[in-house]
Amino acid sequence: MMSSLTEAQRSNARLGLWLFAVYLVLYLVFVLLSAFAPALMERRVLAGLNLAIVYGFALIIGALLMALLYGVLCKTEPLADKTVDTTADARGDEV
Repeated sequence: MMSSLTEAQRSNARLGLWLFAVYLVLYLVFVLLSAFAPALMERRVLAGLNLAIVYGFALIIGALLMALLYGVLCKTEPLADKTVDTTADARGDEV
């Protein structure tokens, strides 16, 4: 069975899945620490803030950075595939 996705679409999907997997692992560690090591999450680590707050904000900032990374690394379709012949319409020919 032939896939209808282009190589660029497949590459972008793989990149998105890898970034999702990385974020999922980071979030899973956060949840597991919160559930099974609450004393560790209560420890003050930065400017009087506990690890739970710092880690939570790091997750949010990390998600934004990963979204930017995805946007930068995504491959675009070649322009030749998306061009439309408008010369016939410009001459007044029926399209």
